[in-house]
Amino acid sequence: MEKQGKKEKTEGLNNKINELENKWKRALADYQNLEKRLNDEREQVIKFANFGLIYDILPVLDSLEEAESYIKDNGLDLCIKKFKDILKGCGIVEIESLGRDFNADIMEAIDTKEGEQNKVLKVHKKGYMLRDKVLRPAQVIVGRKD
Repeated sequence: MEKQGKKEKTEGLNNKINELENKWKRALADYQNLEKRLNDEREQVIKFANFGLIYDILPVLDSLEEAESYIKDNGLDLCIKKFKDILKGCGIVEIESLGRDFNADIMEAIDTKEGEQNKVLKVHKKGYMLRDKVLRPAQVIVGRKD
């Protein structure tokens, strides 16, 4: 009878150990998943931390480029080049639109004119991407057939 009691006690303790071990493993897995998710979120925050600032200064670049079309000045050209180099270093790339098929994901059609169907005929305002996200869609005039 005493052996039976020890055996039941041992089985009970083994079951408790297994139960606690399983709970510990689940808690560890939950912690590791949380840690991974927090790291992913942190990377996203760092990756797009400058989004608002860059969006706000793009009109300055637009103004400089517009001034360049009226004023032919090497100093102004140098400033624009430096400005674009800094943006490129931050992961900003210009959306190539002119002559391309219209893409509503990265472009905004502001008008249509007679021309090759669904082709970008003119870029009104340049668009920019921040890594894989649209920072500002390109405002374009799209061709249509009458």
